[in-house]
Amino acid sequence: MSTILFELGTEELPPKNLKTLRDALNNHVAQSLKDANIRFDTIKSFAAPRRLALQIQGISEKQPDKIEQKRGPAVKAAYDKDGNPTKAAQGFAQGLGIDVKDLITIKGDKGDYIGYEMNVIGQPVAELLPSIFQKALDELPIAKRMRSGAERSEFVRPVKWLVLLKDDQVLPATIQGLTSGEAGLQGFEKGRFSLGHRFHHPDMVKIDTADSYEQNLAEAHVIADFDKRQQQIKAQVQQLADEVGATAIVPQDLLDEVTALVDYPVALRASFEPRFLQVPQEALISTMQADQKYFCLTDSQGKLQPYFIFISNIDSKDKAQVIAGNEKVVRPRLADAEFFFLQDQKQPLFALTENLKTRVFQDKLGTIWEKSERIAKLAAFIATQIGEDVEQTARAGLLSKADLASTLVGEFPELQGVAGTYYARLNQEPEAVAAAIEEQYLPKFSGDKLPATNIGTALALADRLDTLVGIFGIDQAPTGSKDPFSLRRAAIGVLRILIEKQLPLNLVVLLEQALLGYVGKIDDLPKTFKQVMDFINSRYRAMYEDQGVSVDTIMAVQALQPQVPMDFDHRIKAVQAFRDLPPAQQLAEANKRVANILAKAEGEIATQVQTAYLQEPAEKALYQAVQTAAQSIEPHQHTDNANYTQILQSLATLQQPLDNFFEQVMVNSEDANLKANRLALLKKVRGLFLTVADISELQL
Repeated sequence: MSTILFELGTEELPPKNLKTLRDALNNHVAQSLKDANIRFDTIKSFAAPRRLALQIQGISEKQPDKIEQKRGPAVKAAYDKDGNPTKAAQGFAQGLGIDVKDLITIKGDKGDYIGYEMNVIGQPVAELLPSIFQKALDELPIAKRMRSGAERSEFVRPVKWLVLLKDDQVLPATIQGLTSGEAGLQGFEKGRFSLGHRFHHPDMVKIDTADSYEQNLAEAHVIADFDKRQQQIKAQVQQLADEVGATAIVPQDLLDEVTALVDYPVALRASFEPRFLQVPQEALISTMQADQKYFCLTDSQGKLQPYFIFISNIDSKDKAQVIAGNEKVVRPRLADAEFFFLQDQKQPLFALTENLKTRVFQDKLGTIWEKSERIAKLAAFIATQIGEDVEQTARAGLLSKADLASTLVGEFPELQGVAGTYYARLNQEPEAVAAAIEEQYLPKFSGDKLPATNIGTALALADRLDTLVGIFGIDQAPTGSKDPFSLRRAAIGVLRILIEKQLPLNLVVLLEQALLGYVGKIDDLPKTFKQVMDFINSRYRAMYEDQGVSVDTIMAVQALQPQVPMDFDHRIKAVQAFRDLPPAQQLAEANKRVANILAKAEGEIATQVQTAYLQEPAEKALYQAVQTAAQSIEPHQHTDNANYTQILQSLATLQQPLDNFFEQVMVNSEDANLKANRLALLKKVRGLFLTVADISELQL
């Protein structure tokens, strides 16, 4: 067993993709080794700004030998009636370079065939690895590759050096146009030498053995292990934040990017003038994170502090100069944000809406101001349904998009809504109105928080419903691969708000109100209503599957087409609980049987059971059980506060009477009255279960 080290050195790799490239290289090589039946113990990947590397430990010297079976034509085609080989058999043997007499018979499901078993000698692993590494590099997820000078090989960045070791020996190979195993400049053996830190150790670094890779590079100021480097950054940032009693904002994407930018991380803390804290902190955080890759600091209440932490790739002897340089660089960016913020305050927020009257929301759907008016009206209607102040809600709707015309949002688009909330507060708008302007965009992504206020909730629903109706109305529904208006996310946002905030609002009513805002702009309102309703209903499956709910549970509830998402959710939870009950499987099967019988019945089935026609003890018992169950579930059936779990638990008592009925009673009796009465009884059973869901859809 040996250790293999492979390192490809390059110019600085794209930091946002470095972690992805590392993982893809690791996964591809590991899978290729398994496919080639090459045994190994562990494979560890490394990634730093100028290198990708793999260390494979406990790898076998060669592939194991194996017996490979070659199958030829059928026996009846390989030999004539006298048992002599035909041309088919001779050609097969010749192709394998063997004599016909060495052929064997292989038994198959569809007859016997001629064949041959050959012993395949395993190849030395050292000979297979170069092609495995090259293939892995060729298949890395690189959007655009480049060539360096006259070189033909392509990669994400120009390649500079190659290390390929087996224990302490260099393996001869050519990978990405670089060769190993021969003499290089100044007598260096190609394939053994790497490069250290660009500034602290610009000289070549000799890798003694494949196992000493990390140590050799660490001595050259390179922490090759991406995860280890990231842990060092987190620890250093934590320490510097603790020194000033603050909490660092460390988004994972930013942390990954910073980790990919440095070989030898050195965290330093700097500061900026407290006067900048009057600017919305979201703007300051945005520019420091996106433009400078800084980690911002907040207090225990989440308020931004006048500090930031940056990660240097140099352990400078004069750290004060490095800190001063970063403070100098960030100051103009913060000053820009301050200028935009102050510039916007020269006029009230509502005055900005004048600019929205010339800004197009969508060519066929009018301006952003027109959208604001529709949002205001729809949000006001929703406010009446949830008991909120209608006047304030309408005001919030009219202001909802005003900040899109501000210079601050023009510079920082991600601050839409946030800027509007700041400006509304400065204009002494009611707090509920101001907070709602930011909350209208919640949730922004899967798992994001929901609006906290009722007005924010009304705006968030109105904005999404207006967009859904408008875009479907002009026949621009999302396709399988394209959803430019994020309609899927909008639909799920509507469902999440209604369900998680337990709002008993009817989707049909909401969509009808949303359509009123498009009278004259949309040609076919009924068609648009149906399309949007179907689209939103189709989002249930994706949403609940993400929560681990089985597809058949979702289909059982969807069969009833509930119009209130909160009610839909209550039914889902009830069916999930029902699945765990002992009678669930038998009841699901019985419901399938009942549904099939009723579907095949001719003519209209009576709604009332005539007790005079109940003859068999089993049907009398079922009728009595149905009557008892109907009485027990009646208090739990009110839609606004239905207890579907209790209903299904009560209906579970029908399992034994229903089984006895099918065992002892002939539904399709020759007596027409008996048959009709028994069908009516089964219709009663079916109807009881359909008060919650179509249990026959369950696959238990």
